[in-house]
Formats: sequence, C-alpha cells, structure tokens
Amino acid sequence: MTALCVIVIVFPGTHGVVSEKLCVYGYSYIMPTPPMFKEHLKKHWDRMNGYLSNDIGIDLGTANTLVYMRGQGIIINEPSVVAVNQKTGQVVAVGAQAREMLGRTPAHIVAVKPLVGGVISDFEVTEEMLAYLIRRAEANSRKLLGPRVVVGVPSGITNVETRAVRDATRNNGASRVFIVEEPMAAAIGIRLPVNDPVGNMIVDIGGGTSDIAVISLGGIVRSKSMKVAGDKFNQDIISFIRGEHKLLIGEKTAENLKIAIGSVLPLPAPLEAAIRGRDLVTGLPREIVVTDADVREAITSSVDILIEAVREVLETTPPEIVSDVIGRGLYLVGGGGLLRGLGELLAENINIPVHCADDPMTAVARGAGIILEDFERYKDVLIESRDELPLHA
Repeated sequence: MTALCVIVIVFPGTHGVVSEKLCVYGYSYIMPTPPMFKEHLKKHWDRMNGYLSNDIGIDLGTANTLVYMRGQGIIINEPSVVAVNQKTGQVVAVGAQAREMLGRTPAHIVAVKPLVGGVISDFEVTEEMLAYLIRRAEANSRKLLGPRVVVGVPSGITNVETRAVRDATRNNGASRVFIVEEPMAAAIGIRLPVNDPVGNMIVDIGGGTSDIAVISLGGIVRSKSMKVAGDKFNQDIISFIRGEHKLLIGEKTAENLKIAIGSVLPLPAPLEAAIRGRDLVTGLPREIVVTDADVREAITSSVDILIEAVREVLETTPPEIVSDVIGRGLYLVGGGGLLRGLGELLAENINIPVHCADDPMTAVARGAGIILEDFERYKDVLIESRDELPLHA
C-alpha cells in the first residue's frame, strides 16, 4: 500500500495554501506553486530584502560618479579619478583628492580616469573605485546582505561593456546588480512620465558621452549615443589655445575655463579669464587672457555635431511622438546642459522648446534612486539579465 501524505504550508497574509509537498515512500515531490503565490512571495521577499540589504543607485560617469542611498538621497558626488602607486599597486586616493593630483604626480604615482567615453577602460581601477564608494556609502548603515545596486550606463554600449560594469559592481559585494540606461534614468530623475503613452525627448550631455533619446511607454523608441560631450569640449579648447596662442594648457585648466566663461551664443556682457600654461615657443611659463568668444570658436564644431545628432533622432521618430515632443519640449540634463546659450541655440535649430532641468548633473543618480524607491513600477526599464540588452529601433 502506498504511503501518501500531503504537507500544507500556510504563511500569514497569503490567504490560503501557498505550497504543497507530496510524499510517496519517503520521497518528496514539490507540487507546482500557483503563479499568484509566486508573485505574492516575490513582493514579500523584495520587502524583506529592503530590511536585510541597502539599496544603492550609482551614476557611473566619465567625469563624476554619484551615489544615491535609499532613504538618504545623494550622499556621494566625486570625480571619477583614481591615483595609484605603481610601485605597490595600491590606491593612493579616490575622487576629489585624486583629481587634485592630475598632472602633478611623481613618476611612481599615476592619477587615471578609469572610465573613458562612458565605459570602463581599466577594470581593476574601476573595481577599486567602486569598492571605495560602496564601502563609504555603507559606512554607517551596513546590513546583513550585500546591497542591491542600480547602475546607469550610456545607451549605446555593447554587451561586453555592460557585463564589465555588472561584474565590477558584483565583485564588490553587491547581491543584485541592475543596469539602466542613463537617458531613461535621467528622464525618471526629472519626473517625466516615462510609463505613459506620451513621447518624451531628453538629451544627456555628460563628460564622456552625449545620449539623445525619445522615450514612451517605459521604453526608448529612438536613441543615439556619441562621444561628443564635456571631455571633447575640453580637448577643443586645448587645441584652440595651442593653435591660436601657442600656449600649452592642461585638461583641468580647460575644464575650469569652459565652466567660467564658456558659451555657444554671444553674451550681453563679454566674459574673460586669465589662464597660465607653457609657451610653446620659449618653453617658459606664460599667462594670457581668454574671452568667451575664444571658447565659443573653439567648441563650435563639436556643438554643431551635437545639434545634427538631435536632428537625426527627430527625423527617424514616429510622427505621433514628434507631435508630443513639440508640445512638451526637449529636456537638457547632464553637466553639458549648463553651457551658456546651448538651450537657446538648440531651440533655434530644431524648432522645439528646450528646457534645462533643475540640477541637471544629478538627474541620473536621482532617477536611479526613484527606481529603488518604487521598484515594482520601474522594474521594466531595467536590464536585469546578464545577456539582455535593450532593443532600439
């Protein structure tokens, strides 16, 4: 005679049977769990996971890396620079302290930017930087399990580059890693209705890349990612000063000059700034005064490329969504969005209203934070699977 028993397990709050175990001659067989219970269990697990681990959002940028901690907001905003001692292989400094060392290090210490063009160029150094940031974020609130992390990446990166970001984050103790495209995260961060059946257009001008995206119904309809962004503007300024004034300046000086007097349209009151560098003729130090007209001339070609890219995306966007974009306007985020006159110049060329978002440099990090705060609502915009990549038309 067959020994038969049915074990019924009931958990509080499930309103009934949640699983059944069938025992025959001492062997256990787990009966299929109803789909409704699986969803219910997943919600309970996600809720419990919030008590056992931290939720962290990371905007892994070429110029700056921002970290969002659920319940605390943005707690870290540091330059993406790491100083490494080549003799010992140890990290000397990370972030602002390492940025101060750029161009000022002795032979055995190298200050490097581990991300180029929005993607990882030095895996080991990026791992060290992420380890420092996650350790610092969890310093006062470490929990039992590793953190659940959402990381923003440019929209055009490859499968290999995405996997590098995922592996570098997981190797530093993250229990789960989710990837979100930066234009999508930025749109969520500035509270655009990304899940609604309405078109939203966003241009994210960062340090290494510029992402142009049209978003509707929780997905990217059209997008373009290009390496014409803040770093390219800096290189344009360095080349212009070298060619016109025969003066060699560093990247940090070019960055400061762009922030201080950079503009893409003539200003009512001209701006000027003094810069120092090495004279290419005499080899001696020299100081010159540069105006906003000089900076404008230096970056004009790159700005034109950026505007043309926005046009290309609009040309391939479905007409109904274009109609929405005309009514709602285009949104500028990222540090490049702060360049004087860029919004006005863009609006003149594409005949669409352009809005510069409030606090544009933190939009991606805030978006990652909003995803963590309301995970169920935004889970479909994430790239969770190791081999899944976004499909763009």
